[in-house]
Amino acid sequence: MQIEDTALSGVKILTPQRFGDHRGFFSESWNKARMDAAGLHYDFVQDNHSLSATVGTVRGLHFQSPPHAQAKLVRCGKGQLFDVAVDIRKGSPTYGKWVGVDLSFENGRQLMIPAGFLHGFVTREPDTEIIYKCTDYYAPECDGAVRFDDPDIGIDWGLEGEALLSAKDDAAPFLKDFDSPFTWEGAA
Repeated sequence: MQIEDTALSGVKILTPQRFGDHRGFFSESWNKARMDAAGLHYDFVQDNHSLSATVGTVRGLHFQSPPHAQAKLVRCGKGQLFDVAVDIRKGSPTYGKWVGVDLSFENGRQLMIPAGFLHGFVTREPDTEIIYKCTDYYAPECDGAVRFDDPDIGIDWGLEGEALLSAKDDAAPFLKDFDSPFTWEGAA
């Protein structure tokens, strides 16, 4: 497994090795013992799988607040997406900053997003599937969102037209109007 740091502390790009032959390939997408040895200590309790039929579908920017905050390990099962993490830990030197990674079935890359970050993605191909593991169960009372097109965050989604959004995402607040429930561990 190749593990790469990003510009945001704790957000990692994981690229599992693929073992292939004329039949296809095998890949180990997560191995707790190997990840613990690499300093990635996560206990996943829920797997999610979603399909977005239309190119330009944006889901996010989402988070789940404490006491049910979630870290996520995100990958693409089919198609291609641009996956984004945004730091929302109060006091963090990278608060409001983002990183984005192209995830596809072809490249096999995964994005590890710790709790304390917003998460969102845009689809680049029709019928794109996203598969992700979570460290806590979904809790509707802890569910929240921030605008995907917030100018203070400035994510370049690479959209060629209008984003296809849910009503929840379309009504999400801007970062400046948002009181984050997360605090950076290094904050004094």
